[in-house]
Amino acid sequence: MTLQSRPLFRLFMTLHPALELGQTPAGGRRIFSVSGGYFEGERLKGEVSPLIGSDLLLARADGTFQQDARLLLVADDDLILMTYRGIRRSTSAVDERLARGEAVDASEYYLRTTPYFETAAPRHAWLNQIVAVAQGGRCPGGVEYDVFEIL
Repeated sequence: MTLQSRPLFRLFMTLHPALELGQTPAGGRRIFSVSGGYFEGERLKGEVSPLIGSDLLLARADGTFQQDARLLLVADDDLILMTYRGIRRSTSAVDERLARGEAVDASEYYLRTTPYFETAAPRHAWLNQIVAVAQGGRCPGGVEYDVFEIL
């Protein structure tokens, strides 16, 4: 059996500077607050709310980074909660370049997430019933993901 998908939307988020929480029992923790953005696809488009959104990034002992994010998407005045967890792994040299804010092509590292959606809006209720995956990368001014619905 082959897994099939179709594009859902491209997501771009702008971020505030990271807050360094430091070394916690879970690992090194950084918090990235979302300052805005947009998403656009054939079936869904809108803005990323600057009021609600953050990624509680965890630097794990195995050298990978684990995302734990919550965003509020606004599509045609409908509110859609998007949550996701994910993994970023790369070489230590790429990690250092990313930490300095350098532009690093997404092909140089692995960044995948599993978004889920929650909404009370009737016209977007179909989002409550899908599984999605995303691949992405850091870009100037923020983070960009291509989000796919798994069929």
